[in-house]
Amino acid sequence: MKRGMYFLIAAMVLVGLSGCGKKQEAEELQPITLESLSTASSPAQTTPEIKDQDVKALVPPAVTPAKEVLPVPPQGPYKPTGMEIQTALKNAGFYNGKIDGKLGPMSKKAIEAFQKANNLKADGKVGAKTWEALNKHTANSAKTN
Repeated sequence: MKRGMYFLIAAMVLVGLSGCGKKQEAEELQPITLESLSTASSPAQTTPEIKDQDVKALVPPAVTPAKEVLPVPPQGPYKPTGMEIQTALKNAGFYNGKIDGKLGPMSKKAIEAFQKANNLKADGKVGAKTWEALNKHTANSAKTN
């Protein structure tokens, strides 16, 4: 058993050393000096002569700054605030509480009553369909209609 282990170890060492002589020799590395850096990045050696007309073609035209930055439109359907929901519910006659923007149990009951009255799913949540019906009772839409 010991002989087999020694033989196996010796074979592994020989296999590992057999590839060492076949490796290609690496190029001799040169030290980096300031002189070698300055000559390596010299434009005369790396790029052809550039004429003024070539440079003008490469430079983009000046960009004029925008006079006014326009707001980015919201992504997806409009989500009303608690104040808007309570105001619309109050205008529609379904909410009698304080308009504070907090959608508590009183607001939820008013939303459910509004949904039932308008043949909508009475889940107490203001989704797209509920807001479409409720938005008609906001102060802004009442002024425009």
